[in-house]
Amino acid sequence: MKKIFLLLSALMLLGTGLMAQTAEELDKSRDRSKYANDSFKDGETYTVTTPYETVTVAPVKGKKVKNIILMIGDGMGVEQVSCGWVLNGGHLNMDNMQACGYSRTWTYDKLVTDSGAGGTSIACGVKTKYARIGQDAEGNPVKSVLRYAQDKGMKTGLAVTCRINDCTPVDFIAHAVNRKDEPALAAEYVNCGVDWISGGGIEFWRNREDGRDLVKEMVDKGYTFIDDPKDIQGLTKGPVVGLFAPLEMEPALDRGPVLEDCATKAIELLDNKKGFFLMIEGSSIDDWCHRHKVGYSMEELFDFDRTIGKVLKWAEQDGETLVIVTADHATGGLTLIKGSIDERTVNVHFSTKGHNGIIVPVFAYGPHAEDFIGVYENAEIGRRIRNIILKKK
Repeated sequence: MKKIFLLLSALMLLGTGLMAQTAEELDKSRDRSKYANDSFKDGETYTVTTPYETVTVAPVKGKKVKNIILMIGDGMGVEQVSCGWVLNGGHLNMDNMQACGYSRTWTYDKLVTDSGAGGTSIACGVKTKYARIGQDAEGNPVKSVLRYAQDKGMKTGLAVTCRINDCTPVDFIAHAVNRKDEPALAAEYVNCGVDWISGGGIEFWRNREDGRDLVKEMVDKGYTFIDDPKDIQGLTKGPVVGLFAPLEMEPALDRGPVLEDCATKAIELLDNKKGFFLMIEGSSIDDWCHRHKVGYSMEELFDFDRTIGKVLKWAEQDGETLVIVTADHATGGLTLIKGSIDERTVNVHFSTKGHNGIIVPVFAYGPHAEDFIGVYENAEIGRRIRNIILKKK
């Protein structure tokens, strides 16, 4: 009888594990905050064998802002930046930033934000409720800084490594009471007028339940469509839609320098006399902190930082480009326990599988970088960018 009981118990545990795995596989949402549990676990260790070279840029002298490049590390708090700095031997491209500030990320109705509300604050300059997209706390649509840039005749772009209809990018072009209506959010791109669009999420563009083929609709509007990163360098004109994965792109070490390539090609195609606004997101720093994978998360941060290096070198030569680097929130309750700069190793603890409410950094380089010094609410980032755009001649 005892053996039968033990066998039945084992089968039940196996079944529970399989059901949990199946639920995880079927869950296509990126809102991992729902798995927050505040439980501690053993820390993880990661070591970098080959660090990458960082750039050095000189401060620009002019005060005119023609272009604005906003770079958002999703889930990239001071904790993640600190771990990345150690792992790359005490060097990051972010070290070049002339001005530093801090942003508080709480939402109108919750202390700990999600990317919908956090991204809306940065994009639109308002505090809002959890999970809102491009709306204020009362549910009113709010114009984003990208829309203000379009009103000024500037070209615009969005380059991410997640699905392009995820919170951060759609905060700049859409309005919704809830982030979960992803097919509808993808459809917002058809009439968005954005000149460069790149990321993942092609699953939401084709074979849709409503029968629409969003790729065809964009091509009919004059967009060039690519689905292979190898085709990025061959692009000679916009507008462009690049969708490189069914949902999120592969991890950084597997996908290669897609974000770097998209950023540099977007800048090349967007550069014009009236200027441009470009948002670049290191999207998956967040994903891997949700999963307590410090190595994967740090490789995403390195991919984002290498992209920052390419952007900064271009901005240094241009002299009229403001670069802002920040985060919508921090993720994972990451704590750096010990490590070595010389050995490029860290040992960490994660305290949650969700987001956490710690203040996040704001770095700025170029003309008007000093506008971003200080400690302020995340909505101030959007308001200060908007003010710079409105003063453009």
